[in-house]
Amino acid sequence: MGIDAKSSAIYELVEEGSSVEKVAGGFTFTEGPIWHPRDHFLLFSDMPGDVRRKYTPDGTVEEVMRPSNKCNGLTYDADLNLLVCEHVTSSLMRERPDGTREVVASHFEGVELNSPNDVCVRSDGSIYFSDPWYGRMPVFGEERERALGWQGVFRVPPGGGDPELVVDKDAYEQPNGLCFSPDESLLYVNDTPNALIDVYDVSADGSLANKRRFFDGVGDGVIENGIPDGMKCDERGNIWVTGPGGVWVISTAGEQLGVIEVPENVGNLTWGGEDWRTLYVPSSTSLYTIRTKVGPRREPYMG
Repeated sequence: MGIDAKSSAIYELVEEGSSVEKVAGGFTFTEGPIWHPRDHFLLFSDMPGDVRRKYTPDGTVEEVMRPSNKCNGLTYDADLNLLVCEHVTSSLMRERPDGTREVVASHFEGVELNSPNDVCVRSDGSIYFSDPWYGRMPVFGEERERALGWQGVFRVPPGGGDPELVVDKDAYEQPNGLCFSPDESLLYVNDTPNALIDVYDVSADGSLANKRRFFDGVGDGVIENGIPDGMKCDERGNIWVTGPGGVWVISTAGEQLGVIEVPENVGNLTWGGEDWRTLYVPSSTSLYTIRTKVGPRREPYMG
């Protein structure tokens, strides 16, 4: 395992000769990593295991919620409340530090959502999330009929309110990872079975416009081969997305710079550590890390 370089520019982002390190294992399928900027720990999901865990850099792993409603994507808002995509409840939830929980989104125009999957927050406090139907399948969720009949990407306005559909209903088969560019002028969305990434312009009111293809062919869409799932943007605007062989790094111009090789299929990724230069990579049964030369796009929760 190492770096599969497609361009020498990858070594401006990671050290040549570096490789991932396994720091924890024995899980079922890990996902949804998020680093707490003040208390310096990582939360991550294990959907089939129906558990949420906490990892601290001393190597300690502990369960923090079981059952977890087969939660998937996690992030914090600017007040460090945890936003949780739950497969079993088909809801996006907010968990406050005192343990209270509230529903952020569960229905669109009176119809139950599929299963919120991934989530990110804009600096104005609005929340964007993807809603494929993986959480209505066995193993990764709770098998049940779909109500919506299509899979969208939604926005919850600052301060809350009904979710707004921000992409066409037929835009994606299974919209999954999503992330903003550093200046929040762009939103990237990937579609897992079609192995693609689209990019949109973000308007002042938070709506999306000018959809265009950013990258095609992040694998073949077959889960066992590695798929586009979790996705993050670094401080320079490069896109880091899960795919065959590990984490694919794609420049702002849509050029694949390389693959950070991981020995298991990768579910998601996030930066953490005191200097925001440790990339955490939950990958099937294990959690891996690698040091990077760049940090993440500064998100509201990072302070």
